[in-house]
Amino acid sequence: MDTKYLNKLEYNKILEQLEGFAKTYIGKEKCRNLVPSDSISNLLEQTYQALNLIYKNGSIPLGNIPNVKMPIKSLESNFSISMEDLLNIASILKTSRELKEYLDFNLENIDLIMEYFNNLYINKPLEKEIFDKILDENTIADNASAKLNSIRKSQKNLIADIKNKLNSIVHSSSYSKYLQDNTVTIKDERYVVPVKEEFRGQVKGFVHGYSGSGSTVFIEPLAVFELNNELSNLKAEEEIEIAKILNELSKKLSLVVYDIKNNINLIGEIDFIFAKASYSKYIDGIKPIINNEKYVNLVNAKHPLIDKEKVVPINLSIGKEYTSLVITGPNTGGKTVSLKTVGLLLLMAYSGLLIPADEESSIYVFDNIFADIGDEQSIQDSLSTFSSHMLNIVEIIKNATSKSLILLDELGSGTDPIEGSRLAISILEYFYTLSVITICTTHYQEIKEYVLLHDGFENASFEFDLNTLSPTYKLLIGIPGKSNAFEISKRLGLNEQILSKAKSLMNSDDVRIEDLLKEIYDNKVQIEKEKNEISKNLNQVEALRKKLETDYSKSQEKAILLVENAKKEARDILLDVKDEASEIIKKMNSIKSKNSSQELYDLKNEINEKLKTFSTPVNSKSGNLSKEDALPGLDVYVIPLGKNGIIKTKPNSSLEVEVEVGNLKTNVNINKLVKLNNAPKKEKIISKISNTNSFKSKTISNEINVIGLNVLEAIPIIDKYLDDANLAKLETVRIVHGKGTGKLRNRNTYIFENSSTCKIF
Repeated sequence: MDTKYLNKLEYNKILEQLEGFAKTYIGKEKCRNLVPSDSISNLLEQTYQALNLIYKNGSIPLGNIPNVKMPIKSLESNFSISMEDLLNIASILKTSRELKEYLDFNLENIDLIMEYFNNLYINKPLEKEIFDKILDENTIADNASAKLNSIRKSQKNLIADIKNKLNSIVHSSSYSKYLQDNTVTIKDERYVVPVKEEFRGQVKGFVHGYSGSGSTVFIEPLAVFELNNELSNLKAEEEIEIAKILNELSKKLSLVVYDIKNNINLIGEIDFIFAKASYSKYIDGIKPIINNEKYVNLVNAKHPLIDKEKVVPINLSIGKEYTSLVITGPNTGGKTVSLKTVGLLLLMAYSGLLIPADEESSIYVFDNIFADIGDEQSIQDSLSTFSSHMLNIVEIIKNATSKSLILLDELGSGTDPIEGSRLAISILEYFYTLSVITICTTHYQEIKEYVLLHDGFENASFEFDLNTLSPTYKLLIGIPGKSNAFEISKRLGLNEQILSKAKSLMNSDDVRIEDLLKEIYDNKVQIEKEKNEISKNLNQVEALRKKLETDYSKSQEKAILLVENAKKEARDILLDVKDEASEIIKKMNSIKSKNSSQELYDLKNEINEKLKTFSTPVNSKSGNLSKEDALPGLDVYVIPLGKNGIIKTKPNSSLEVEVEVGNLKTNVNINKLVKLNNAPKKEKIISKISNTNSFKSKTISNEINVIGLNVLEAIPIIDKYLDDANLAKLETVRIVHGKGTGKLRNRNTYIFENSSTCKIF
């Protein structure tokens, strides 16, 4: 794509912003050189995956990396490199390691960026060795080698000896009067004392320089000459040892120099990808849908270079029902910005940048995007604005194909209006016959009328608020724009006589069409408002429907839970009653054998007490609550639910009150409620069992047959039968069993040997 078309759409400004999100010099260079590509799907998906990774793991741990091209060349030639260069390369190894640690390889859908992280070379031991041995670009650590450590210890001891000797000189009464001051200093890497120039002959030694004024001479006394020589020798040994250490580290890096070079390229590529992702995040970008039907549908699309707080989104669709869109209306209404928004967002997507629009936006990959936007009068070539535009259009006509997108600003302007409008219509017709998608802006009335009468064309305009005399920047598809010249002039105070004369000069057909367009415009605005209101109401209805469904579902769950709890409580009561009944029967049998009337009397009282324990005020399906007693806060027993609750409201006309049972609130008739005064909650189970005795006595047989059953199978059946027989007050029963081994008979005899009512056969 020609660079001049990219610049017309301000693509270069996008790259300038993008570069600010890159961290490394390589990433920044890649941003500057970014151009649209054909492999749009992979590029967009790659950026999308990186953006998701930023949301999950935070910002990527990457800063600027040093440029080590020259040190790399030295390593490739097996040359030793400096401490600074070693530290720079170690920092690249450190960055590589941190990048690899940043990536969570268990994440899904990161295949298009994972390969860059996978291929990073990691060598933590070598990285650590360099940082341990080199403290900064001018300092080697003492423990970088055993020999270096020994040399530096010797130096420290020797320096201490030198300073002691010199201090004894500068503080002695013999020499202090000759010295400028009593400090020890260093000249030419040798320790010296400052002597007054007039007394230089009084201090024996070697001169190593003068002060700026010449009043002080720096002399190395003979007493420390040999010590200074020895110190110089140690420093020479130190330099040799440091060079050896640097050489060893350089050799280790030389062995992996190819991996380091590859790491530098990978880091730059990762930086570039995540710069695109970070920029996409900054502009609230989304990954658009890619279609093959040659249409563009941008929903709430925003120009990325306009302040996010001020930009007005546009909705624009072209390529399905029509292939040519003509945007008309007054200047400063947003026509040119809309052209740039469409073209720029497409170019961004082709470059792998997410676009600021809604997710349902869909785009087509055009083979080229041509743009003729802006005033390009050429003073140098003596070309008018019209000629300059025509040169661009001629070039576009030569190169456009059916898969191109053409953006034309103020088509036909800069010349006679009649000729310009006719020429513009002809150009639009030509592009239509080529099946080229075209979006253009214009002021010409003739073009608006042409579009109204021909298929494949559509009018559009930007809304203009006559009350504030300012555009709203809202794009209206299907509505041609009005110049609003008369209305604007009137509101600005133009003489009414002038306005009337101007209106009288208008062609009647033009007036009729203008009125028609105004009516269409007003209807469109009203329809849009009603549509938005309906959409808002539908959303509220849908939200209410979902809430009601959720509330109903929760109520059902609570009701089911209450029923289940009631069933469980009933089972527990029955089990308790059965245990109590069995215990009572055993006591009755024991008392009967003893023939003790007192114990029978005591047992009767005990049974009555237990009956009270298991009883409730409920003895029918109707409650005992009156309307006067049904007050909020009253504890009641809810018969249909078998649960206790609290009344929350007064009775209504149907004698219903709202009752809270646990977390459930429900309306219940007061006839189904029982007033509770510390009453137990369990139903009168035992009394019900007692009331069935007469029934059992009529239906139970005085004989049970367990032939064929073993002991384990027969015992539970016999136990149940004997309990029923006792409740039925049968005097004699028969248990019939087979002969077998006799175990069942022996077992029954053992259990019932004291029972005079049981006969075994």
